[in-house]
Amino acid sequence: MGCGVFGAIDFNKKPVFPYLYWGLRAENHRGHQSHGFLTYNGKNFHLYKNLDLIPKLNSNALQKWFGQLPGYMGIGNVRYTTSGKCDDKSLLKGTQPIMGSIDDLKVALSFNGNIVNTLELREEVKTFFPEFNYTCDSDIVCYKLLLELYKGKSLSSAIKSCMINLDGAFSVIGITGNNDFFAFKDQHGIKPLCAGHNSDESIYSFSSETVSFDINGFTRAFELEPGELVTVTKNGFNREQLIDNPKKAFCAFEYAYFARPDSIFNNKFVYEIREQFGRNLVKEFPEIATDADLILSVPETADDPAMGVHEESKIKWERASRRHRYVTDRAFILLDKERSSTIDRKINILGSKMSGKKIILTEDSIVRGDTTKVIISKLRKYGVKKIYMYVTFPRIIGPCFYGIDMATYAQLIGSTHSPLEIAKIIGADAVCYQSIAGLVSATGHDHKDLCLACITGEYPTPKAQKLADYMKYKFLSGYEEKNRIYEIEDNGL
Repeated sequence: MGCGVFGAIDFNKKPVFPYLYWGLRAENHRGHQSHGFLTYNGKNFHLYKNLDLIPKLNSNALQKWFGQLPGYMGIGNVRYTTSGKCDDKSLLKGTQPIMGSIDDLKVALSFNGNIVNTLELREEVKTFFPEFNYTCDSDIVCYKLLLELYKGKSLSSAIKSCMINLDGAFSVIGITGNNDFFAFKDQHGIKPLCAGHNSDESIYSFSSETVSFDINGFTRAFELEPGELVTVTKNGFNREQLIDNPKKAFCAFEYAYFARPDSIFNNKFVYEIREQFGRNLVKEFPEIATDADLILSVPETADDPAMGVHEESKIKWERASRRHRYVTDRAFILLDKERSSTIDRKINILGSKMSGKKIILTEDSIVRGDTTKVIISKLRKYGVKKIYMYVTFPRIIGPCFYGIDMATYAQLIGSTHSPLEIAKIIGADAVCYQSIAGLVSATGHDHKDLCLACITGEYPTPKAQKLADYMKYKFLSGYEEKNRIYEIEDNGL
């Protein structure tokens, strides 16, 4: 699940819900399908879940939520599903936070990521918990941790077992019935998770993105390392490296699309990196810039690259594409049947500004090609003479098994088509992808420290690599993928 997670603890024992609410409002771009809050008052867990975006609250509603969610410690989640079913009943059931208990043990988790080896883990969990009912992979993470604790292991040892046995991406914030407040990352650190606190260090917090600290007036302290567990006491953060010499593989797609532009990763604002993507594209495809009259961006994740293209090329960035402010859905994370109609309504293009022009259209990525095709069709109707695509994320050739819902080869236009073929399919005059080297350079990471699996075919976890290779062979041999390939029983694992 490509979700947003947030959690906080107030050692002055004041209600923590307001921080959870605003922290997740700042991360609602990470998940539109459902949201949930869980608080703990030292005795009981209090849970609220619902579908859709986190709602606006008036003063009366806020007081009601205070009553439902008492406690000085809490976690929350906004969900974008990449496992399980997508009907409303299943979505609500799979909404996080997830709770699990046995005897006197209680655990609650908010999870961002995706587990590859769920089929084998389900069998292991069912051996100890016969009533276990799998809805999505967050259930696996919660009950695997509960199982290890039930065996008598310490929290550190139990989490280390999870890190070793779960293949995939997981950034987790948790609470136990023993008043533990903690967070941890998988041994590759694929998904973001950072730690912060308020000015007098009476409130400590974990978050997917730094914007949730900003909205609460907190200060970012650090990004969790791969394979690291962080627990919290009134004296601050306790950091414990559970996996020695981990191989870092931070998700590169966060930089191109998923993260908010005002978040900080690798000590850089995301928007600055996206601007550099635009500059890189001009340097890599100067002949396109020489021929173009105007720059147009697909709002909003391609706005920052458009600024970079403008700065490098000196071509005017025509702000003639605008997002309808209250159409809040992010098209990429919608279901297939909803995506094209939403993008058609969401983006307003001022056709009179484009007629007869040769334009550079900046876009963050091309995954399926369907939303891009809708926009290009609109531009053609408005009489645009030529459309050159500058795409910041390199051509996607393989599925993601780590929390982005592009989980089959068949749905990826780049898995079987060259840039020239893609241009013809979507109706563009040219599709120019930023190089992998350009992407890596702009982020400031070393190549080896990024997960580039969907654009290189090289996966950081062994079972994901085995799954990708096996299913690619089947796909190229004519196999029809009818579900996410890590949820198919005959997937080679």
